[in-house]
Amino acid sequence: MNPIEIESVQSMLQKFKNKSVYIHLETTNGAYASHFDNKGINVGAYIRNAQIRFSEAKIIGENGSYRVGLKTENGWVYAEGLTDWELYEQSKLLLAGHDPEGRLMVALQLSETPFGE
Repeated sequence: MNPIEIESVQSMLQKFKNKSVYIHLETTNGAYASHFDNKGINVGAYIRNAQIRFSEAKIIGENGSYRVGLKTENGWVYAEGLTDWELYEQSKLLLAGHDPEGRLMVALQLSETPFGE
């Protein structure tokens, strides 16, 4: 994966605009929250292969941490804390956010075809 470049990611997001696309959105602090006597709790959210259509897509942020918002007919979908991106299988956009130790904290993927299991 590469560090996010706003112009490149925005261009990729535009290619999915006004199309029915599959989304994968995942947030987690996983087991990290309860390790090393940390008093945090494990939290996360996961959605995969839901179809959405968005009319607007925007990436904003600075200093290596970004937020992507997708405006749907009924509201917004967004992911915050994104740090890296890549295009894979020629048509799937993967955006991810990693903490300073490189652990995955958030992932947002878009595709015109369903994601594998």
